Amino acid sequence: MNRSIGLALSGGGTKGLAHAGVLQFLTEQKIQPNYIAGTSAGAIIAALYAAGKTPVEILDFFKSIYFFNWRHFTFTKAGFIDAEAFKAYFKTIFKDTCINELPIPIYIAATDLIKGESIVFDGQTKIVDAILASSAFPGVFSPYEFEGNLYSDGGILNHFPTDLLPESSHFNIGVYVSPIQQITPNSLKSIKAVTARSFDLLFGNSSAHKFSNCHWVIQPDALTRYGTFETNKTKMDEIYEIGYAESKKSFALLENNLKTHFQNK
Repeated sequence: MNRSIGLALSGGGTKGLAHAGVLQFLTEQKIQPNYIAGTSAGAIIAALYAAGKTPVEILDFFKSIYFFNWRHFTFTKAGFIDAEAFKAYFKTIFKDTCINELPIPIYIAATDLIKGESIVFDGQTKIVDAILASSAFPGVFSPYEFEGNLYSDGGILNHFPTDLLPESSHFNIGVYVSPIQQITPNSLKSIKAVTARSFDLLFGNSSAHKFSNCHWVIQPDALTRYGTFETNKTKMDEIYEIGYAESKKSFALLENNLKTHFQNK
Protein backbone atom coordinates (compact mmCIF):
# COMPACT_ATOMS: atom_id res chain seq x y z
CA MET A 1 0.00 0.00 0.00
CA ASN A 2 1.34 3.45 -0.89
CA ARG A 3 1.79 5.69 2.11
CA SER A 4 1.72 9.45 1.62
CA ILE A 5 4.52 11.71 2.83
CA GLY A 6 4.13 15.23 4.17
CA LEU A 7 6.97 17.76 4.23
CA ALA A 8 6.97 20.90 6.39
CA LEU A 9 9.51 23.64 5.65
CA SER A 10 10.14 26.37 8.20
CA GLY A 11 10.98 29.98 7.54
CA GLY A 12 14.53 31.20 7.93
CA GLY A 13 15.49 33.72 5.27
CA THR A 14 18.49 32.69 3.21
CA LYS A 15 19.00 29.76 5.57
CA GLY A 16 15.95 28.32 3.81
CA LEU A 17 18.34 27.20 1.09
CA ALA A 18 19.09 24.28 3.40
CA HIS A 19 15.59 23.09 2.42
CA ALA A 20 16.81 22.73 -1.16
CA GLY A 21 19.75 20.68 0.04
CA VAL A 22 17.38 18.42 1.95
CA LEU A 23 15.22 18.03 -1.16
CA GLN A 24 18.30 17.02 -3.12
CA PHE A 25 18.96 14.20 -0.65
CA LEU A 26 15.32 13.12 -0.65
CA THR A 27 15.36 13.05 -4.44
CA GLU A 28 18.41 10.80 -4.43
CA GLN A 29 16.62 8.48 -2.00
CA LYS A 30 13.52 8.51 -4.24
CA ILE A 31 11.50 10.03 -1.41
CA GLN A 32 8.79 12.14 -3.04
CA PRO A 33 6.59 14.31 -0.78
CA ASN A 34 2.88 14.16 -1.53
CA TYR A 35 2.15 17.36 0.39
CA ILE A 36 4.34 20.33 1.29
CA ALA A 37 3.61 23.04 3.86
CA GLY A 38 5.83 26.10 3.92
CA THR A 39 6.29 29.42 5.63
CA SER A 40 8.30 32.37 4.32
CA ALA A 41 11.47 30.98 2.69
CA GLY A 42 9.97 27.54 3.14
CA ALA A 43 6.93 28.65 1.15
CA ILE A 44 9.14 29.84 -1.72
CA ILE A 45 11.09 26.57 -1.77
CA ALA A 46 7.86 24.55 -1.59
CA ALA A 47 6.32 26.41 -4.54
CA LEU A 48 9.43 26.18 -6.71
CA TYR A 49 9.83 22.48 -6.03
CA ALA A 50 6.13 21.74 -6.56
CA ALA A 51 6.34 23.61 -9.88
CA GLY A 52 9.03 21.21 -11.07
CA LYS A 53 12.25 23.07 -10.27
CA THR A 54 15.12 20.85 -9.20
CA PRO A 55 16.94 21.62 -5.92
CA VAL A 56 19.96 22.91 -7.85
CA GLU A 57 17.72 25.17 -9.96
CA ILE A 58 16.19 26.51 -6.74
CA LEU A 59 19.66 27.32 -5.42
CA ASP A 60 20.55 29.07 -8.67
CA PHE A 61 17.34 31.09 -8.55
CA PHE A 62 18.14 32.42 -5.07
CA LYS A 63 21.69 33.25 -6.11
CA SER A 64 20.38 35.23 -9.09
CA ILE A 65 18.59 37.72 -6.84
CA TYR A 66 20.44 40.37 -4.83
CA PHE A 67 17.94 41.21 -2.11
CA PHE A 68 19.54 44.49 -1.11
CA ASN A 69 19.70 45.98 -4.61
CA TRP A 70 18.97 49.72 -4.36
CA ARG A 71 16.01 49.26 -6.72
CA HIS A 72 14.29 47.13 -4.08
CA PHE A 73 14.35 49.81 -1.37
CA THR A 74 11.29 51.87 -0.49
CA PHE A 75 10.83 55.20 1.23
CA THR A 76 7.03 55.21 1.18
CA LYS A 77 6.14 51.87 2.78
CA ALA A 78 6.57 50.29 6.22
CA GLY A 79 9.86 48.51 5.57
CA PHE A 80 13.32 49.01 4.12
CA ILE A 81 12.60 46.80 1.11
CA ASP A 82 9.44 46.78 -1.00
CA ALA A 83 7.99 43.26 -1.13
CA GLU A 84 6.35 44.20 -4.46
CA ALA A 85 9.81 44.64 -5.98
CA PHE A 86 10.26 40.87 -6.10
CA LYS A 87 7.06 40.14 -7.99
CA ALA A 88 8.77 40.24 -11.39
CA TYR A 89 11.27 37.54 -10.39
CA PHE A 90 8.54 35.12 -9.40
CA LYS A 91 6.20 36.03 -12.26
CA THR A 92 8.90 34.85 -14.66
CA ILE A 93 8.55 31.37 -13.20
CA PHE A 94 4.95 31.07 -12.05
CA LYS A 95 3.18 33.63 -14.28
CA ASP A 96 -0.49 33.53 -13.15
CA THR A 97 -0.50 29.93 -11.93
CA CYS A 98 -2.72 29.26 -8.93
CA ILE A 99 -1.84 27.05 -5.97
CA ASN A 100 -4.30 24.33 -6.95
CA GLU A 101 -2.68 24.00 -10.39
CA LEU A 102 0.57 22.63 -9.00
CA PRO A 103 1.16 18.88 -9.33
CA ILE A 104 2.06 18.65 -5.62
CA PRO A 105 -0.42 20.18 -3.15
CA ILE A 106 1.18 22.94 -1.10
CA TYR A 107 -0.02 24.86 1.96
CA ILE A 108 1.34 28.38 2.44
CA ALA A 109 1.01 30.31 5.70
CA ALA A 110 0.99 34.09 6.06
CA THR A 111 -0.01 36.54 8.77
CA ASP A 112 -3.01 38.84 8.29
CA LEU A 113 -1.78 41.97 10.05
CA ILE A 114 -5.21 43.57 10.39
CA LYS A 115 -7.04 40.56 11.81
CA GLY A 116 -4.00 39.35 13.74
CA GLU A 117 -4.48 35.81 12.43
CA SER A 118 -2.42 33.14 10.74
CA ILE A 119 -4.01 32.23 7.43
CA VAL A 120 -3.52 29.57 4.77
CA PHE A 121 -4.15 30.63 1.19
CA ASP A 122 -6.79 28.72 -0.73
CA GLY A 123 -6.13 26.95 -4.00
CA GLN A 124 -7.47 29.79 -6.12
CA THR A 125 -4.76 32.14 -4.91
CA LYS A 126 -1.99 32.94 -7.36
CA ILE A 127 1.29 31.43 -6.24
CA VAL A 128 3.15 34.72 -6.62
CA ASP A 129 0.78 36.51 -4.26
CA ALA A 130 0.91 33.72 -1.68
CA ILE A 131 4.69 33.48 -1.46
CA LEU A 132 5.24 37.25 -1.42
CA ALA A 133 2.75 37.58 1.42
CA SER A 134 4.26 34.67 3.32
CA SER A 135 7.84 35.95 3.06
CA ALA A 136 7.41 39.65 3.90
CA PHE A 137 9.78 39.59 6.90
CA PRO A 138 8.65 42.40 9.27
CA GLY A 139 11.02 45.25 9.89
CA VAL A 140 12.88 44.50 6.67
CA PHE A 141 10.24 43.96 3.97
CA SER A 142 7.10 46.04 3.66
CA PRO A 143 3.79 44.24 4.27
CA TYR A 144 2.34 42.74 1.10
CA GLU A 145 -1.05 44.11 0.07
CA PHE A 146 -3.35 41.60 -1.56
CA GLU A 147 -7.13 41.77 -2.13
CA GLY A 148 -7.47 44.66 0.29
CA ASN A 149 -5.57 42.93 3.10
CA LEU A 150 -2.09 43.49 4.48
CA TYR A 151 0.06 40.41 5.00
CA SER A 152 3.38 39.85 6.66
CA ASP A 153 5.69 36.92 7.21
CA GLY A 154 3.85 33.68 7.99
CA GLY A 155 6.47 32.92 10.60
CA ILE A 156 5.10 35.55 12.96
CA LEU A 157 2.36 33.12 13.99
CA ASN A 158 3.32 29.87 12.23
CA HIS A 159 7.03 29.56 11.60
CA PHE A 160 7.09 25.76 11.39
CA PRO A 161 3.81 24.77 9.69
CA THR A 162 3.69 21.07 10.55
CA ASP A 163 0.06 21.55 11.57
CA LEU A 164 -0.90 22.41 7.98
CA LEU A 165 -0.08 18.97 6.65
CA PRO A 166 -3.28 17.00 6.03
CA GLU A 167 -4.31 14.06 8.20
CA SER A 168 -4.05 11.85 5.14
CA SER A 169 -0.26 12.19 5.37
CA HIS A 170 1.07 8.99 6.94
CA PHE A 171 4.65 10.12 7.49
CA ASN A 172 5.69 13.71 8.16
CA ILE A 173 9.15 15.14 7.62
CA GLY A 174 9.95 18.51 9.19
CA VAL A 175 12.89 20.71 8.22
CA TYR A 176 13.68 23.46 10.71
CA VAL A 177 16.36 25.94 9.63
CA SER A 178 16.26 28.53 12.44
CA PRO A 179 18.40 27.06 15.22
CA ILE A 180 19.15 29.56 18.00
CA GLN A 181 22.82 30.46 18.07
CA GLN A 182 25.03 31.48 20.98
CA ILE A 183 26.01 35.14 20.55
CA THR A 184 27.77 38.01 22.31
CA PRO A 185 26.66 41.64 22.71
CA ASN A 186 28.99 42.56 19.84
CA SER A 187 26.77 40.52 17.54
CA LEU A 188 23.87 42.93 18.02
CA LYS A 189 25.13 46.23 16.68
CA SER A 190 22.77 46.71 13.74
CA ILE A 191 19.02 46.95 13.28
CA LYS A 192 19.14 43.94 10.97
CA ALA A 193 21.01 41.82 13.57
CA VAL A 194 18.67 42.76 16.41
CA THR A 195 15.59 42.11 14.28
CA ALA A 196 16.85 38.72 13.11
CA ARG A 197 17.83 37.71 16.65
CA SER A 198 14.46 38.74 18.06
CA PHE A 199 12.58 36.66 15.54
CA ASP A 200 14.88 33.66 15.94
CA LEU A 201 14.00 33.64 19.65
CA LEU A 202 10.31 34.10 18.94
CA PHE A 203 10.27 31.39 16.29
CA GLY A 204 12.21 28.95 18.44
CA ASN A 205 9.86 29.26 21.39
CA SER A 206 6.70 29.06 19.30
CA SER A 207 7.86 26.12 17.20
CA ALA A 208 9.30 23.72 19.79
CA HIS A 209 6.02 21.88 20.43
CA LYS A 210 5.50 21.26 16.70
CA PHE A 211 8.48 18.96 16.40
CA SER A 212 6.34 16.17 17.84
CA ASN A 213 4.09 16.37 14.75
CA CYS A 214 6.89 14.89 12.66
CA HIS A 215 8.26 11.38 12.35
CA TRP A 216 11.58 12.74 11.10
CA VAL A 217 12.94 16.19 11.97
CA ILE A 218 15.95 17.63 10.16
CA GLN A 219 17.46 20.56 12.08
CA PRO A 220 20.92 21.61 10.86
CA ASP A 221 22.61 23.20 13.88
CA ALA A 222 25.51 24.30 11.66
CA LEU A 223 23.20 27.00 10.29
CA THR A 224 23.83 29.05 13.44
CA ARG A 225 26.99 30.28 11.69
CA TYR A 226 24.90 32.09 9.08
CA GLY A 227 22.70 35.14 9.10
CA THR A 228 19.07 35.36 8.08
CA PHE A 229 19.88 37.54 5.09
CA GLU A 230 23.07 36.16 3.60
CA THR A 231 23.85 37.55 0.14
CA ASN A 232 27.26 35.96 -0.43
CA LYS A 233 26.90 33.25 -3.09
CA THR A 234 29.59 31.06 -1.54
CA LYS A 235 27.69 31.08 1.76
CA MET A 236 24.50 30.20 -0.10
CA ASP A 237 26.26 27.15 -1.52
CA GLU A 238 27.45 26.23 1.97
CA ILE A 239 23.93 26.50 3.39
CA TYR A 240 22.62 24.23 0.63
CA GLU A 241 25.34 21.67 1.38
CA ILE A 242 24.60 21.82 5.10
CA GLY A 243 20.98 20.90 4.43
CA TYR A 244 22.09 18.00 2.26
CA ALA A 245 24.67 16.74 4.76
CA GLU A 246 22.33 16.99 7.76
CA SER A 247 19.53 15.09 6.03
CA LYS A 248 21.99 12.39 4.99
CA LYS A 249 23.36 12.14 8.53
CA SER A 250 19.97 12.01 10.25
CA PHE A 251 18.62 9.53 7.71
CA ALA A 252 21.46 7.18 8.56
CA LEU A 253 20.39 7.34 12.22
CA LEU A 254 16.76 6.46 11.53
CA GLU A 255 15.46 3.22 12.93
CA ASN A 256 15.34 0.33 10.46
CA ASN A 257 11.56 0.32 10.35
CA LEU A 258 11.54 3.94 9.18
CA LYS A 259 14.03 3.16 6.42
CA THR A 260 11.80 0.27 5.43
CA HIS A 261 8.88 2.68 5.16
CA PHE A 262 10.62 4.52 2.32
CA GLN A 263 12.21 1.54 0.64
CA ASN A 264 8.89 -0.30 0.39
CA LYS A 265 6.81 2.70 -0.62
